[in-house]
Amino acid sequence: MTNANPSRAHETDEDFVTIARVTKTQGRKGEAAALLLTDFPERFATRKRLFALYRTGERRELELEDHWFHKGGVVLKFLGFDSISQAETLVGCEIQIPAAERAPLEEDSVYVSDLIGCAVSDSGREIGRIEDVRFGAGEAPLLVVRRNDGKEYLVPFAAAYIERMAPAEKRLEMKLPSGMLELDAPLTQDERERQRGRE
Repeated sequence: MTNANPSRAHETDEDFVTIARVTKTQGRKGEAAALLLTDFPERFATRKRLFALYRTGERRELELEDHWFHKGGVVLKFLGFDSISQAETLVGCEIQIPAAERAPLEEDSVYVSDLIGCAVSDSGREIGRIEDVRFGAGEAPLLVVRRNDGKEYLVPFAAAYIERMAPAEKRLEMKLPSGMLELDAPLTQDERERQRGRE
């Protein structure tokens, strides 16, 4: 039994910001390895109250007992999680903080979570809405932009391509290199079937 408490009913997703995502268990004493989704990892040192958002949509309050950084990520140890089986219940969870506790940003900076749902335009032409942000080995995170017809683009969130960020208006104006969307866009179902027919 952990000391986790269900979140209050009046709190919504907009009241929270994801700062890490649990990817696996780590060690044998209830530790969980997580992917960092914050530019302020040093603030784990002063954070004791965190929230776990489960895939079911349930959010639970947790108390951070200890943490350390490992292989570009962070290992989290929560009070009341003392075994591998208990840590396994956190795998896939988003670790969040209340939005009011976010670190202040410099000018021209934005929280990744504020980008979700933003309409993206390329040289004035709207191309879709941001559905997710993927972090990988590249220098820039990739914006997962989905068009109305279901086609998905992966667009580098790089300063060189950004003309205007207005998360409060749910808009991101970009100027992408010519041909980038055509090269990057995965094939639609119709395109895959046409391609198979030519083979």
